[in-house]
Amino acid sequence: MIEDLKKRSLHRVKILEGQLRGLARMIESEEYCMDIITQSLAIQKSLGSLNKLIAENHIKTHVADSLSSKDEAKQAKALQELMDIFELNNNRGTK
Repeated sequence: MIEDLKKRSLHRVKILEGQLRGLARMIESEEYCMDIITQSLAIQKSLGSLNKLIAENHIKTHVADSLSSKDEAKQAKALQELMDIFELNNNRGTK
């Protein structure tokens, strides 16, 4: 993993851990539902930021390497992974 992206990803995970602990405390203490939903949505946004970092790393490393390969199967796999990431991102939360 690219060192800067790894560092930022781990930082994001630590933030998420704190947010999840806070959410659990809010549920346990039966806080106002709208406040719980707001916190849950903040966690989802944080997860989106983490996913963006991981996708960036994957594209800059694995996909770039595969696309520069002379192996057409590796190139095709890299293109499929890009399309899969795009599809996952566009379909998130629609089901």
